[in-house]
Amino acid sequence: MKKVICNVEYDTEASELIQKKVFGQFGDPKGYEETLYKTQGGKLFLYQFGGSESPYAEETIKRMSPAKAKEWQNA
Repeated sequence: MKKVICNVEYDTEASELIQKKVFGQFGDPKGYEETLYKTQGGKLFLYQFGGSESPYAEETIKRMSPAKAKEWQNA
């Protein structure tokens, strides 16, 4: 997925996967996954996607500060 936020392109295909968290089982409409990525320029972002009843029924990308990314990783 690609998304431009504040003139910066965030692309899951061209970025480094740092960590992935999965909530629920495959096929669970309430299940979802969150994946932390780092762009080639060092920007961090969270890719979120899930089932139809999850908080992320549509794919989304959220940019993250290093502090927020570390907090997410430790949660």
